[in-house]
Amino acid sequence: MTRRRLLVDALIALLAIGGVVLVAIGGRPADPPARVLDNDPVPGPPPGTPASAFPRGPARFGPSVPVRLDIPAIGVSTALTAVGLNADGTVEVPPLRGDAPAGWYRFLPTPGEVGPAVILGHVDTARDGPAVFYRLQEVRPGDAVSVHRADGSTAVFTVRQVTAYPKSAFPTAAVYGAVDYPALRLITCGGTFDQVKRQYRGNVVVYATLR
Repeated sequence: MTRRRLLVDALIALLAIGGVVLVAIGGRPADPPARVLDNDPVPGPPPGTPASAFPRGPARFGPSVPVRLDIPAIGVSTALTAVGLNADGTVEVPPLRGDAPAGWYRFLPTPGEVGPAVILGHVDTARDGPAVFYRLQEVRPGDAVSVHRADGSTAVFTVRQVTAYPKSAFPTAAVYGAVDYPALRLITCGGTFDQVKRQYRGNVVVYATLR
């Protein structure tokens, strides 16, 4: 066997050993960042569901645009921007950047009013990695969520439920449907990543009620 062949065989053996060590220490190598689309869809409410459709009984809060969201349990503190509907009936999302704020869906009640207020945010981006709701699935029942409003008030909610759904079974009625109390829903993408459609196969929804 030639000296060159001995060197090649030694290098192959060294790489093989290195691969075994990598698996033993850290599991499989990390996946590359998910390449989500600008229009990664989040289903919207049924047509004809304006904020005025919800009951207006006695409440501690009147209408006021939300300006900031804090979720201390997962280190989230984000400004809020208003979003509406796309032409296909899905909810608009904020710009696809790691530093983009979360978005409040402006055609439903403001957080603190009677009815379901909805806030959406990206989980990650291909360019920047983790985004505002990257850790949303780590939220647990009992955690606090604070929404600061333009009138200077703060609506504090308690998380009641955190659920992951496939996009094909998104619970439109549970997320957007009428309730007779102030409610908050936080939504991001989740589940596995579809390499063909370049989008996540599911959504994570956090359900919270006013304290």
